[in-house]
Amino acid sequence: MTHALPSTDRSLPIALLRARERVMGPIRNLLSDVDLTEQQWRVLRVVQESGPIDPTQIADQACLLLPSLTRILQKLEEKGLIDRARDEADRRRQVVTLTRSGKTVIEENIDASLELIQRTRDKMGPERYEALLDLLNDLYELDI
Repeated sequence: MTHALPSTDRSLPIALLRARERVMGPIRNLLSDVDLTEQQWRVLRVVQESGPIDPTQIADQACLLLPSLTRILQKLEEKGLIDRARDEADRRRQVVTLTRSGKTVIEENIDASLELIQRTRDKMGPERYEALLDLLNDLYELDI
């Protein structure tokens, strides 16, 4: 019995990568103008959305490995976009917050980011856009 892989145009991993690159290209262009990587932007957005947060939670929410996050946090701190401090309740725990500069970077780029989201939503149609997000979140929740 022979086992044939699906053609690459029907391969889920390849389709996800193609879609990711289509979505991320314009975002990378936006971020290059402000000297940020997409990973740094994700970290800033997670901290902005969550408020003071520990690195393990950031890694989980930003889909990053902890060793990579450590380097990203160091770079963001060097750029003056985040602060890291020891948690007062648990001195072993670190807490990350946005600085005023970090908030400003987000504020100055949020309109362009929202415009990119809206452009994708308009091209797909709102129902298909929301359905895609639901399906991708469902896929994430599967125990494969």
